[in-house]
Amino acid sequence: MRVLVTGAAGFLGSHLCDRLLKEGHDVIGLDNLITGNIRNIEHLSGNSRFQFIKHDVTEYIFLSGPLDALLHFASPASPIDYLELPIQTLKVGAIGTHKTLGLAREKGARFLIASSSEVYGDPLVHPQQEDYWGNVNPIGPRGVYDEAKRFGEAMTMAYHRSHGVDTKIVRIFNTYGPRMRARDGRVVPAFITQALTGKPLTIFGDGKQTRSFCFVADLIEGIYRLLLSDLNEPCNIGNPHEMTIGQFAETVLKLTGSKSEITYEALPTDDPQVRQPDITRAKERLGWEPKVPLEEGLTHAIRYFQEAGF
Repeated sequence: MRVLVTGAAGFLGSHLCDRLLKEGHDVIGLDNLITGNIRNIEHLSGNSRFQFIKHDVTEYIFLSGPLDALLHFASPASPIDYLELPIQTLKVGAIGTHKTLGLAREKGARFLIASSSEVYGDPLVHPQQEDYWGNVNPIGPRGVYDEAKRFGEAMTMAYHRSHGVDTKIVRIFNTYGPRMRARDGRVVPAFITQALTGKPLTIFGDGKQTRSFCFVADLIEGIYRLLLSDLNEPCNIGNPHEMTIGQFAETVLKLTGSKSEITYEALPTDDPQVRQPDITRAKERLGWEPKVPLEEGLTHAIRYFQEAGF
């Protein structure tokens, strides 16, 4: 296939490019580099089957030649990013999704959008199934990201129903691994870099809130299977192994051998108390479930940050 990946220089986008190239596809990576980093794809320089275009997806996208698939992963995706870039986050979820869907329709390409577990907000249903509509505060500070993803899903389904575009929606749960940014605002790079530098691990809230962490290789496998499937409804991809943030902090301290202390600060507005995917649909329709144990995956992530100088 000839595949376009938006957000190609980001954490997930760059891993997607690697996987698609490994499968033998030709890949066009598109990114405006607001939050992406060209270093994430510099190893692809000189690869004849990879092309990079610096472009903002909220602007008209011209692409010559055929296109078989489009994976829309462009978006600020960490709390620091979408709190600093609220308008850009909303625009890429709305206008960017519209532009990319229009391109997919023009080319007759299948379309896969990166949505998020954030569409469930601070959930009142646990674990979260795809038929749960969520509990989102649309005017809170997190709402710019949550509603951008929810609107992107609505636009995607509208193109599927009205224009017959073969669309896929992946709801991504907490994912970690190499190429995450240190100043990310997410708990995995924060805890790892704090532990490696001897700084206190900062827990927001009492540490009893839960998350479910999926290693990036497992996530990419699920996304690739979804791309090739006949599933048009949203699909959770994540690791259902749930743990408290306090337990996660202790795991990072153990694996790094760090003597860092744990400190506590106020919980941010609308921060979810629980997060755990129901992956029944992914198991039944894609034959997918995560394989990499947390400690194994964290070892890879820790090594990445060590090699980056932490």
